[in-house]
Amino acid sequence: MNAHCERVIGTLRREVLDHLLIWNESHARQVLDAYARHYNGHRPHQARGQLPPLPREHPSPMTAPIAHRILRTRVLRGVINEYRYAA
Repeated sequence: MNAHCERVIGTLRREVLDHLLIWNESHARQVLDAYARHYNGHRPHQARGQLPPLPREHPSPMTAPIAHRILRTRVLRGVINEYRYAA
């Protein structure tokens, strides 16, 4: 179990905490909540075939990638970006 905890803490540190200055406990909770939503709802995971743990919808196969617009959503003021195709 210790290896799993170390892996999560290392990922959190590399992807978020090394890029932000945490002011207090409430700010730390807000940052961790935002990252947890991103990690579980958008970030791809190798063990799940590049799907997030809690996908809202399964991505449809692309037929013509040039015809689609890509939308960016900034998470944690741009520290993390989420990309998706526009309808």
